[in-house]
Amino acid sequence: MRNRLAWGAALWAVRPVYVAIELAVAGLTTGSYSVVDDTVSDLGALSCSADFCSPAHALMNGTFMGVGALLAGGALLLAPRTGRSVTTLLVVSGLSSVATGFAPVDVDGRLHALAATPLFVCQPVALVVLGRRLRASRPRTSRALVVTGVITAAGAVGFIAGGDTGAGAWERLALWPVIGALAAAGVATGGGVRRSAPGQVAADLQ
Repeated sequence: MRNRLAWGAALWAVRPVYVAIELAVAGLTTGSYSVVDDTVSDLGALSCSADFCSPAHALMNGTFMGVGALLAGGALLLAPRTGRSVTTLLVVSGLSSVATGFAPVDVDGRLHALAATPLFVCQPVALVVLGRRLRASRPRTSRALVVTGVITAAGAVGFIAGGDTGAGAWERLALWPVIGALAAAGVATGGGVRRSAPGQVAADLQ
């Protein structure tokens, strides 16, 4: 059990490198790409638009797949601590991220949107549910997860409903904080095996 949890925490701990890769790909983009107004998906576009071109699109799409696999794999390994509901939400989120890498936005916009939507919906919910689950054993982590879940939910709503202006900023608000929050949660929940508190076994099945 200890090794399983440690590996799950390690998978989530690696994921923050995504932000560095994304910014590196954005830095390689030619033209007028803006992290404030342009989307993350644009970095994975295979073709060039009138405004910018992403020569490292293969790296970006591969990164979508990689961080999604790490998310889903970590969720499965940490399932004894995070519970069934959180595990399901995060596995769906991870698979959603993987799917976006296979469906670049300029190849099939509808398919890309369909692939990406579960990520924006499930991640904030998972953070709030996990936060509530940890409120007795890890109160600080619990509060941080709930607050992050609310913030990322607001980012997702802003991204979907806000139009083109600030789209990149809203999208990153919906995505980036989750990465750090889950890395911290993985460390908090993937430590040494503790004796279950009363009622914890039943909660593990939820």
